Amino acid sequence: MEARRRSRQLVQKICAACDAAQGAIRFYDYMNMALYEPGLGYYSGGLHKFGKAGDFITAPEVSPLFGQCLASQIAEISRQFASENPDPVCLLELGAGSGRLAVDILQRLEQLGCLPETYYILELSAELQQRQRQLLEAAVPQLMSRIVWPVSIEQVAANSNMVIVANEVLDAMPLEIFRFNAGQAESLNINCSEGHLRPQFVLADDEVCSYLDAVSQRSGVVFSDGYQSEFNPAIQGWLQTLEERFARLVMLLIDYGYNEQEYYHPERAEGTLMCYYRHRAHSDFLWWPGLQDITAYVNFTDVAYSADAVGLTVSGYTTQAAFLLANGLSELHAQQVSDDLQQQIKLSQQIKTLTLPSEMGERFKVMALTKGYDEPLSGFSMLDLRNRL
Repeated sequence: MEARRRSRQLVQKICAACDAAQGAIRFYDYMNMALYEPGLGYYSGGLHKFGKAGDFITAPEVSPLFGQCLASQIAEISRQFASENPDPVCLLELGAGSGRLAVDILQRLEQLGCLPETYYILELSAELQQRQRQLLEAAVPQLMSRIVWPVSIEQVAANSNMVIVANEVLDAMPLEIFRFNAGQAESLNINCSEGHLRPQFVLADDEVCSYLDAVSQRSGVVFSDGYQSEFNPAIQGWLQTLEERFARLVMLLIDYGYNEQEYYHPERAEGTLMCYYRHRAHSDFLWWPGLQDITAYVNFTDVAYSADAVGLTVSGYTTQAAFLLANGLSELHAQQVSDDLQQQIKLSQQIKTLTLPSEMGERFKVMALTKGYDEPLSGFSMLDLRNRL
């Protein structure tokens, strides 16, 4: 089977990386290769990932209403930016997946008369870029002149009033895994023995210990022996790159996650990391590398502290349900009411999936990070949970 052959190729590359590192690599480096190794990683290979035929379903795949509500918030931000200075208003979507969200946002912004000068899509996967281009060319051919796929953030116009959308991006960033054993913090490494990958815990270094000390101090978290979880060591550097690039920006982060006390709750003693293959969840991150998604919930408290450290302001934090409802979900639904019973059942099910606590409504959160933007954001007018961070 071709997919398994490619996975074995990826394992060989990971083993070579282990050899080059004198026997083992950090889990962060393993996860980065498993997801993003050119041509072989999960996101950079040719597997179908999104929707019913893939491994998971994202909110844009559930309903266009998600992107339409997001567009309402973007339109509000764009008009405010335009009223304050003459620089162009641009949009940057990070990791655009199938391209479905870009279609829904652009179509709604065109209806609202609020199109961005440029819609940038920063996508690491060449294969996904191709799929996005095909979908956008079919759905919004009249807007293709506005859509650009930059190779890096340096190719995005720095003089823009920038709105950044990152839907399910943070959960796909590589992680470090730690555990406590006999009162000491340990980090997970991956080694290679006779062509097979194996987990190996080693004494944690200063970077991991400093992070765990900070968590304990700011959130009162106490880790007991046997507790295992994960953290994102790259979040602050990632945010700093974006902050340094733009003088004015609003970033909307949408992802499944918790605040820090919930994230490191004593009952969540095995962490949040999960693997997905054909809509089935399991915890074996060494199973056929490159063929499955590896992901974890987002620690939004850590995102907030990291944002503050690089000069960004946390301007809102709420549930996905509250954000969508505050941005006109009910009104958009009412506009689509018809006598078609099947359509109404379908719409109703979509809204339930997006908003019910047992579905995406409370598991997913929305956080706004801003620079040079002081106006309140409508998406957080119904419920703002910043005091819980």
